[in-house]
Amino acid sequence: MRFVADFHMHTVSSGHAYSTIEEYVAAAKKCGLKMIAITDHGPAMPGAPYNYHFANMRMIPRTIDGIRVLRGAEANIINDQGDIDISDDEIAWGDLDLLLVTFHPRCGYEDKGPEENTDALIKALRHPRVKIIAHPENPKYPINIKRTVAAARERGVLIEINNSSELSRPGSHDTALEIVKEVKRAGWKVAVGSDSHISCMLGDYKNALSLIKEAKLKASDVINTSEALIKTYLLN
Repeated sequence: MRFVADFHMHTVSSGHAYSTIEEYVAAAKKCGLKMIAITDHGPAMPGAPYNYHFANMRMIPRTIDGIRVLRGAEANIINDQGDIDISDDEIAWGDLDLLLVTFHPRCGYEDKGPEENTDALIKALRHPRVKIIAHPENPKYPINIKRTVAAARERGVLIEINNSSELSRPGSHDTALEIVKEVKRAGWKVAVGSDSHISCMLGDYKNALSLIKEAKLKASDVINTSEALIKTYLLN
């Protein structure tokens, strides 16, 4: 399976990552990608960039050295109401293309159990710029998988296959596989994200491809495989 885009990566601005946008562009060219999304952590994450970072993303060119660059963020759910840590004003000023949304420790919301977590996550999907649920298999934040996938499909929000979860979220494989199988059963789509924190991770989708194979997904189920699918399901 060939990928043309990666929708999840962190630059030095995230505070615990190690590459610049230009280094990611160079890595994208090297591994044959046509499009990347810069998705640094939202400001509730310790060490993450201040709110001005996202409002100023309009300074990032839409194309750098032939690679299309999407402006985005990995927003944190910060309370039971599904509120996120990036404001509508910052999204508008930065002219952001997409938001990934997820739970992280020490960002305002802590685990309250599968149903409560699912309630908060579904509420976060109401935001029109939320396009992808990032690493929903995180064992620290269990969810009701069927409810989550059904709500994501209804809202047009993609489910991520996160290539880095087996490294950074140990014990997540079985849940990730269950989620991907439910996406397949529900007739919905996934987006693969490297979740790179250094540019040399870009283009390495070994773990994601293993899940894709186990779940028997086709290329048409994975939007990263086609610019036409990206236009239809992400940039709509």
